[in-house]
Amino acid sequence: MKTVYLGTSDFAVTVLQRLFASDHRPSLVVTRPDRPAGRGRKLHTPPVAVAAHELGLPVFQPENLSSDEATAAVLAEAPEALIVCAYGAIVREPLLSAAPIYNVHPSLLPRWRGAAPIERAIAAGDEHTGVSIMQLEEGLDSGPVAIQESVELQHGETYGSLAPRLADLGAELLVRALDEQPPFTPQPEDGITYAEKITAEDRTLDPTAPAVRNARMVRALSPHIGTRVALPDGSMLGVHAARIAEGADGDAMPAQADQQLVIDGESVRLGALELLRVQPAGGKPMDASAWLRGRAGR
Repeated sequence: MKTVYLGTSDFAVTVLQRLFASDHRPSLVVTRPDRPAGRGRKLHTPPVAVAAHELGLPVFQPENLSSDEATAAVLAEAPEALIVCAYGAIVREPLLSAAPIYNVHPSLLPRWRGAAPIERAIAAGDEHTGVSIMQLEEGLDSGPVAIQESVELQHGETYGSLAPRLADLGAELLVRALDEQPPFTPQPEDGITYAEKITAEDRTLDPTAPAVRNARMVRALSPHIGTRVALPDGSMLGVHAARIAEGADGDAMPAQADQQLVIDGESVRLGALELLRVQPAGGKPMDASAWLRGRAGR
């Protein structure tokens, strides 16, 4: 089947590589433009663009997918199917109707429609999530589903451990859907939830919340985004790993409505949550013990 692939992130790289090795190798890869990133604000090429160049595939990086130029470039390939995976922009008409669109979505739809399904599943304490191969339409991840498969979240699961598993599964299910052409079934009306985009508020640990909720958010945003906690001097300390302190009740509400961060010579704690790996402003991630030693030295 002749395809055009739209994707941007590391997650989408895994799917692209599997698609390349199948009978549905894309004739064109569409991804987002290079953007400034990092402290030096140097131009950053999307992971999918890098992977596509390595595979010898043509790459197109339009500023606006809905522009006449972008539409013409995709339609010129006369694709039998468009494949969308973590592209990062909305696909609109006329591309929506140009060919069947297979979207690789990492959740058990209709649960966690939207931008951050993996993060929201971990943060909510879901025991299972998965991948759905769905048909893209105008609604937000509301189209019918061809194939869906579940995976169990492991103890201590982080985004960094779960996303690669779901990417592998998504790649497998996508190729199966293209090979077997199963019918698309409408999503049920009940059980719909939305995975909103991660915000600065999401990243900041809530001292008024139970420790288990903060621990889940740390894992949900590790290592790609990271959480943070406010220090007494007003600066932010990044948090990359944490655990419920031994013997503590992680589900209990904090004893104080606005519980303060506790820093002593041996540990850093936010209520019952012990911070294990942190990142000072302008610094690199390090064990909390190393940060404490440096703080004591100053």
